[in-house]
Amino acid sequence: MAKTRYIVVDGPIGVGKTSLAKSLASEFRARGVFEKVDDNPFLPKFYQDRETNAFQNQIFFLLSRYRQQRELIQQDLFSQNTVADYLFAKDRIFAMLTLSNEEMALYEQLYRVLDPRVPKPDLVVYLQARPEILYRRLKKRDKSYERAITPDYLREVDQAYREYFFRYDDSPLLVVQTSEIDFVASSEDLADLIKEINGMGPGTQHYIPLGSR
Repeated sequence: MAKTRYIVVDGPIGVGKTSLAKSLASEFRARGVFEKVDDNPFLPKFYQDRETNAFQNQIFFLLSRYRQQRELIQQDLFSQNTVADYLFAKDRIFAMLTLSNEEMALYEQLYRVLDPRVPKPDLVVYLQARPEILYRRLKKRDKSYERAITPDYLREVDQAYREYFFRYDDSPLLVVQTSEIDFVASSEDLADLIKEINGMGPGTQHYIPLGSR
């Protein structure tokens, strides 16, 4: 990680970003920074009734992620390698997907104040998977508050991520298709991905493992 001191792994719900981030943190002997999803008291309510609970849910996530990112700076981000399982800007992806126009206008005011104050990654690893694969993985991990997630919502989230990262240029970006591979169960899959990460240059690169073709 000589040239990538701060790596972010991101992608839609169920794609495996936290599992991969933990594996990369171990491989690179890096500090792991993981989103505190289970601490959000509004999340279960949101999945039951998106329209009623979207704004509270989103503001909680925005402020929680901001505090966590600011702690990285206070701890001297560049004193050690760091791998995180979310990009701060992802919060806005979900906000645009779930908030009303009036709520989004208020959210944007707060987001524009906070975003310039958080550290930017040296590399983003964007994980993709087909929506039916995402749904299958959610069912397998079986978190109680995720049982209300529908295939249609996963398709919306997947499309929102694709549109966002299609325009992303804030840092080098590695797009990885994960539908037919498992970085946790397969050491070969993980080793191949690490080679791709170590070989990253500027701009956007796509990595489609053999099992995904």
